[in-house]
Order: sequence, then structure tokens, then C-alpha cells
Amino acid sequence: MIHIVTPVNAHQYSDAMEQVWRLRHDVFVMEKGWTDLAKPDRREIDQFDTPYAIHFLAMEDDRVVGYSRLLPTTRPHLLSDIMPQLCEGDLPCGPDTWEWTRQAVARSHRARGKAVNPVSIALLTGIVEWGLANGVRQLVLQMPTLYLLHVVQLHFRARPLGLPQPISGEDILAATAEFDARTLARLRGVRGDTASVLAPSTVQYLAA
Repeated sequence: MIHIVTPVNAHQYSDAMEQVWRLRHDVFVMEKGWTDLAKPDRREIDQFDTPYAIHFLAMEDDRVVGYSRLLPTTRPHLLSDIMPQLCEGDLPCGPDTWEWTRQAVARSHRARGKAVNPVSIALLTGIVEWGLANGVRQLVLQMPTLYLLHVVQLHFRARPLGLPQPISGEDILAATAEFDARTLARLRGVRGDTASVLAPSTVQYLAA
């Protein structure tokens, strides 16, 4: 299930969020080599992990096996403050536009030989469910250029914001990805399950 963590319910997820910080360090520092994010305590927390961030946790029992974060574009976020060079025009901004960042899946849950990772698809499904319930219509993301086709295949209407640029050894592209009920239907079709992925205990925090 996907658990949504906001300031309203964060006290219930203190152990899970400790797992998140360590998962992020393992994936982004140890695996991807983003050494500027390295911390002696092996907890990857940045300046955008504020009370305005929304955390999506894929959990099996009490274990975090996947993670994503959304940031409001009405406040400082990665594209506005760290990588503005990826956007050649006006920065997408508004209450209906959120930045999707820090997607991470535990090594133990990466499906080899499959076109899509079940944990990644569940996380994205949860984000779209949350977005549709809260008046959000598009995501902003920075991604390797090859990922753009995958986004389109999942029935997002993706639009590049500029040309790819080399960042940390990869060609990275900024784009917006609009979604609607058809996107959710596509994601559920890929998962093979029409039920909500959101944990019932966190549904009450959808609009927090």
C-alpha cells in the first residue's frame, strides 16, 4: 500500500521516515554517485524536505520499499532553485502543478526482466489518485531523456520545457506531465488492479 505522509500525520511515521532518509541515501548517493548529497549519518535530507512536502511511501508491513516526494511549485523546489537552466521559458507554477522528485525503490524490490517496476507504478498511481482528489492537473519532473517515452506510454501528456543537459553523468530533461482520469485508468491497467493503492489510514490526509 501507499502511505501519504504530511505534517498532520508525520508523528505516526517517524520510524518509516527514518527508513526513507536512508533509502534515499542508498539510492542517490551510494548507487547513483550524487556525492554532494552525502551525509555522515547516511540520511539524505535536503532543503526541500519542509512541512510543505508530501511524502509517498510504498510499504510492506512496517518496511519502506519505495518512495516518492511531491513539492508545491508555489514554493522553492528543484527546478526553480537548483536546475532552472533546464527550463527555457517561464517556470510552470501554480496550485495545480507539483514537482515530482526523489523516486526510489529498494534494491530488493526491483523487478528484473519486467518492463515496469510494480513498486514504481504503485507510487505513481498513488500520486495521480492524490492529485485528482486535490485539484492537481500536472507534474513537473526532471528525468533522463529516455524516460519521456515511458511517461507518454502511461498516458501523461508530457511537454519538454527545454533541451536536455548533462547532469551527474546523465542527459536530464525537464518536462511537465499532465494527467486526468484516463491516466489513472492506464496506470491501473498496467498494475492489473482497479482498487485504490492508498492505505485507508492515510486517505483522510489527502487534502492536508
